[in-house]
Amino acid sequence: MNRNRLFIASCVALVTTSMVFSIRGDVLDALGNDFQLDKQQIGLLISPAFLGFTLSILIGGSLVDFFGMRRLMTVSGLFYVVAILAIVLAPFPDGPVESLFGNPITMLLWFAMLTLGLAQGLVEGVINPLCSTLFPEDKTHRMNVLHAWWPGGLIIGGLIAYFITVIMGLAGPDVDASTATLGWRIKFLTIPLVAVGYLFLIRGQEFPPTERVSAGVSNRDMLMDLLRPSFICLWICMWLTSATELGPDQWVPSLITNLTGMQGILILVYTAGIMFVLRFFGGPLAHKLSPFGLMTISAVLAAAGLYYLGSVSTAVGAFAAATLFGVGKTYFWPTMLGVTSELFPKGGPVALALMGGTGNLAIAFVLPIMGGWYETDGATAAFQYVSVLPMVLVVFFGLFFLHFHRKGGYKPEQLAAE
Repeated sequence: MNRNRLFIASCVALVTTSMVFSIRGDVLDALGNDFQLDKQQIGLLISPAFLGFTLSILIGGSLVDFFGMRRLMTVSGLFYVVAILAIVLAPFPDGPVESLFGNPITMLLWFAMLTLGLAQGLVEGVINPLCSTLFPEDKTHRMNVLHAWWPGGLIIGGLIAYFITVIMGLAGPDVDASTATLGWRIKFLTIPLVAVGYLFLIRGQEFPPTERVSAGVSNRDMLMDLLRPSFICLWICMWLTSATELGPDQWVPSLITNLTGMQGILILVYTAGIMFVLRFFGGPLAHKLSPFGLMTISAVLAAAGLYYLGSVSTAVGAFAAATLFGVGKTYFWPTMLGVTSELFPKGGPVALALMGGTGNLAIAFVLPIMGGWYETDGATAAFQYVSVLPMVLVVFFGLFFLHFHRKGGYKPEQLAAE
């Protein structure tokens, strides 16, 4: 077993997953124009991607011990190819779409977005338990390093989208319709190229049994670990952290472009750059502050950043607000997964799948809601409404921090191999 190659393959797979987010966020307006959809319909169109993400994380995480990690990662790569081809080859409707589910073209797009989400979820369902199995002695740090490549993929996808925009002259109101269409299709087609890269890396590789299997933990013990009150509280927090982090990300390019006139994708790339650098320091910071101390501070910064991001009018203001938001959301996802793996190791891949699936289900709910707020109340209201979520997290994470402080400090639970 080559654990470094498997870890690199996991990073490339996560890059593929996050490239979908940045490129899809960049092309939302062009996609809406070609398929004649309003903002709320666009939100409904991309929400099944998160539903598919959720379902495949839950199903894939449950099947990791039975179906095999390599097979599930291979299926995810094939799904990326099929979904992207369906989106770029879909015909355009003849007129405005009254109902997303009453038009065969938009239904095709809906299922393509669902398949895209299934591909993303299978990746997440495999790489999290794989990472905790490969590095059982350093889970939170390695999970942060792995998930540094989530913003890394956002940067790669965002820069690809930006340079295609510049090279093809896609910015501005006078762009030829056929050129705009070709532009967003080319951007989307870069995604399966990266998927082929991680398929090559896992080819012929032996994957290890998960930590739960190695320790001989029964299904009953696994279930009991997932019914502990502390796990349920952490599960509730995952709804809020992911809605805070990833829901606004899909609307940031459109928001910043409309409020300031600059290319909004640059803000997404900027916040992703902050996350990419800071996540390499997640392990030492979590050790010094404790994971819940770190996430309490993160929630305060995320709330402030979201609140001010919705009311910016200049590029300088946008970057200032984005800095607060970027730093605040950096440690949410990987630290939540690291804490889950450390405090509930008997839960194995299923515990991580529940967390990841819940996170994406929350995004599926918040996207159309934000789209509706954006359409009716404006961009400022949409982002400031969402800023309430991290304020609630300050209370939850603060209570977790005090709980472990009274017990003498945060300590991971160790499983011995059978």
